[in-house]
Amino acid sequence: MLLEKIEALLKEVSTLTASNAEEIEQLRLKYLSRKGEINALMQDFRNVAAEDKKTVGMKINELKQLAFDHINALKEQLENGAEEADDLDLTRTPYPIQLGTRHPLTIVKNEIIDIFQRMGFTLAEGPEIDDDLHVFTKLNFAADHPARDMQDTFFIETSPDDVAKNVILRSHTSNDQAHYMETHQPPIRVICPGRVYRNEAISARAHCFFHQVEGLYIDKNVSFTDLKQVLLSFAREMFGPDTKIRLRPSYFPFTEPSAEMDISCHICGGEGCGFCKHTGWVEILGCGMVDPNVLEACGIDSTQYTGYAFGMGVERITNLKYRVADLRMFSENDTRFLREFEAAH
Repeated sequence: MLLEKIEALLKEVSTLTASNAEEIEQLRLKYLSRKGEINALMQDFRNVAAEDKKTVGMKINELKQLAFDHINALKEQLENGAEEADDLDLTRTPYPIQLGTRHPLTIVKNEIIDIFQRMGFTLAEGPEIDDDLHVFTKLNFAADHPARDMQDTFFIETSPDDVAKNVILRSHTSNDQAHYMETHQPPIRVICPGRVYRNEAISARAHCFFHQVEGLYIDKNVSFTDLKQVLLSFAREMFGPDTKIRLRPSYFPFTEPSAEMDISCHICGGEGCGFCKHTGWVEILGCGMVDPNVLEACGIDSTQYTGYAFGMGVERITNLKYRVADLRMFSENDTRFLREFEAAH
């Protein structure tokens, strides 16, 4: 019976494995300690018949040596592995994968933010997943406005009885402004960058997600002249000191009066080319004076305060600066495309 037990332990010890120092120590205690398996065999060895003691004793010694050698081998293997790990440079780029560079949208977005921060705007960011109340209702969108339709907006959850519980992917970063106005009183001067989503077919000229930067300034006696001067300063900082702007009447639910702003085409210098459709002008953003209904909905007294807002697409500005023909290239993560912008930052 004792020989059978020894043979079973020999097979068991020969297959021992361990992944860390703690497991190796547990194996040593189990087999080689004073209360271990092999020492327990020595207690049983006293009852072995005299003629069998030599055979059984040799087997016990063989088991003890095997356990000692195998546990030491596991310990040495673990130490060698640790040394190899110390020599591994985890920061090294795996060959042949090559790194790109900073994304052109990030370059342009940071440049836009930097320009407005130098004009006194602070950064404010909000949720990409929001409710109808902040994305539409507080921004003076009518209940039957087309933007609320499933064809334009991605709805996650809907509650017909309570629009405040309608959960959607925001279709513009104006929701950041609504949240900010709810929690801050004028003077307010913020810039709100972020990703937005619209239910559009993906093509070279359109995508279901893109990026916007919107600005908001609310204080006493803010006028359209203030807005025009800020936008002119921005255009000349972004596109060059000779850039001209023009404002055309437009309509947005959250501003009144509203306008769209064009800049003189920096490719042809306003002479007319294929890029500006031979008009000499290129549209870059929408803007206007904040509608009093928006101020009141967000808890700001419209009889005391006025303000302006503007918003632009980062992809649009990037295309104007770098003439990227296909919007899909911005989201394909092709390092060959990204390396073209190494000198841009």
